[in-house]
Amino acid sequence: MKLSTLLAAGVVLAAATVNGSAVLAQAAQPAATAPAQANNQQPSEIVQASAQSILKDLEANRDMYRKDPSKVSALVDKYLLPHFDTEYAARLVLAKYWRTATDDQKKRFIDAFYHSLLTNYGTALAEFTSDKLKVFPSNVSPTDDHATVRTEVKRDNGDRIAVNYELRKEPTGWKAYDVNIDGISYVKSYREDFGAQIDQKGIESVITRLQKGEKPDSIRKTTDKTS
Repeated sequence: MKLSTLLAAGVVLAAATVNGSAVLAQAAQPAATAPAQANNQQPSEIVQASAQSILKDLEANRDMYRKDPSKVSALVDKYLLPHFDTEYAARLVLAKYWRTATDDQKKRFIDAFYHSLLTNYGTALAEFTSDKLKVFPSNVSPTDDHATVRTEVKRDNGDRIAVNYELRKEPTGWKAYDVNIDGISYVKSYREDFGAQIDQKGIESVITRLQKGEKPDSIRKTTDKTS
């Protein structure tokens, strides 16, 4: 089984960041109820509630998702977007190149980044079960505007992998923008990998690469390790 981000981005992220369980842990409550609940929830409570929401749907329709993993994209869209800051994750990944990108390029980069995550990790998410994820409590003060939520994902062989999520507080509540799997940040990995390519070939080459579902070597090694 592989870990899933977001996020990255979308990320970021993500991205990122990313395979089945990272997307799961960053996912959110349905859009209609997410904003009101998020304002009163601790970051770890959002992660826990998100996991429960997706698991409930997965468990009720497991056979359908296994037969057609592409349907997981709609599931992630439903639960992820309300609590995932795609634009902020993309800005972090592109760094200085965000300022010189056109509005059209920014939009296409965000879309390509997000959908690459869905394409790459639908199958892994379809196999996710509640006993594989543990969310540790977070203690965030009212004045904090950034938080890290620590989680642990159990591999099929029994090993446990640390998966930490970075969130920031916005007017609508806490939103995730990065995931760190076993010490590897998805935002940082994509930023370092894409920066060199943009310097040489321009941002359009990176958008094309994302549309093909490619990942930086550091992330590929991490997902292979956690399979």
